[in-house]
Amino acid sequence: MQGRTDVPRDRGCLVGICFFILGLGTLLPWNFFMTALLYFQNRLNTTQWSNGTMVVHKEYHFNNWMTLLSQLPLLLFTLLNSVLYQRISEAMRIAGSLIFILLFFVLTAVLVKVPMEEDRFFSITMATIWFINSFGAVLQGSLFGLVGLLPQKYSTIFMSGQGLAGTFAAIAMLLAIASDTDPELAALGYFITPCVGTLVALSCYLLLPRLDFAQYYLNKSSKYEEGTTEELLKEISTVENEKLNGHANGSLASRAMGSDPAEDEVTSSSDGTKQVEEVEKRQDKASVTQVFKKIWVMAFCVTFVFTVTLSVFPAVTVDVKTSFPGKWERFFISVCCFLMFNINDWFGRTITTLIRWPRKESRLFPVLVVSRVVFIPLLMLCNVQSRSFLPVYFHHDGIFAAIMAFFSLSSGYFVCLSMSYAPQLVEPKDAETAGALMTFFLALGLSLGAAVSFGLRALV
Repeated sequence: MQGRTDVPRDRGCLVGICFFILGLGTLLPWNFFMTALLYFQNRLNTTQWSNGTMVVHKEYHFNNWMTLLSQLPLLLFTLLNSVLYQRISEAMRIAGSLIFILLFFVLTAVLVKVPMEEDRFFSITMATIWFINSFGAVLQGSLFGLVGLLPQKYSTIFMSGQGLAGTFAAIAMLLAIASDTDPELAALGYFITPCVGTLVALSCYLLLPRLDFAQYYLNKSSKYEEGTTEELLKEISTVENEKLNGHANGSLASRAMGSDPAEDEVTSSSDGTKQVEEVEKRQDKASVTQVFKKIWVMAFCVTFVFTVTLSVFPAVTVDVKTSFPGKWERFFISVCCFLMFNINDWFGRTITTLIRWPRKESRLFPVLVVSRVVFIPLLMLCNVQSRSFLPVYFHHDGIFAAIMAFFSLSSGYFVCLSMSYAPQLVEPKDAETAGALMTFFLALGLSLGAAVSFGLRALV
């Protein structure tokens, strides 16, 4: 069992960089569609005029439907991935998903240049969002299982990459707005960007088999386990042989002492059987139910964090209006909503590499997670327009930006802690099962939040 002492080094942190970019790639679809809301709202110009009079006004509720149709396939295909995991190879699930995501991004970019009736454009866009997030769910679930085989810090790196995906998309949107070029051309450039990002992510995945450090944990871990099993069984066999030899040499002495050799043989056989059973028990993975009993607190936490986050972001926050109309109005949502959220969400995920409080055993952890529910009324009482029921208490842009900063920082921090704590609560052999379960509850939280967002937006 000396194989573990010869662990290859992650030279140049290439494996870390690859998983960071793969994390970025898993959330590019959601973030690029979400930050392009202004483009989609312009394409879905729901006001028609006849003889100078507005005659039709159709509300598509694009924000809510986009959020729901992004998160439902994430939930469904995360469940499906548990079946695909056994029947379809890892390369097919990961590389195949990235290729299909790339194709759907290309379709979205092409549609920028294609004039289309509003209802048809809405239907095609919703279908694209559904399929692109379906493949994204398979990709994310497979990568969470993959990164769970590496040391814990790589899970944090992977999630840090996911956190940066939103910042990447928000900056791309800001550049498109600030370019002052033709809006159609700016939108085309915006949607070509994730095509390039997805290609880079695919290249990183294809590079992993060439990196010794990755191969040691990803492909050779199973060989190591087989070798360990064989080694342990050999040790047991050696012990049994020694015991049998002892019986042969000491049988006369046993009789002289008045003991029964047959009884000793039964005892020896029983001990060997117990040792074999012990080895098998160590190698067999625990059931999903057994793993869930150990990680249910973390599963609840990640579900609750995302339910709160998606219930108001972006469905409610995207409709907040600035108190300083003018040129700033063009940039307000991109900066104070999307960029503010994504930078702080990424920062919250990243600081978990330095700070891990509360500890995984602390009862304070779920209490702090539940306390985030206070952000829902705070954001609903900002200057969301149009509104029907609630008053506006926070008019100033600075207050909205401050609430968004704490809202997103806490979201990223608690999500990353929950996802990294869960595998630590189980045996190493069950870490992959724990990762897959946590991915499902992450998707469940996103879907619940998306569903709740309809009611909260209507309540405003």
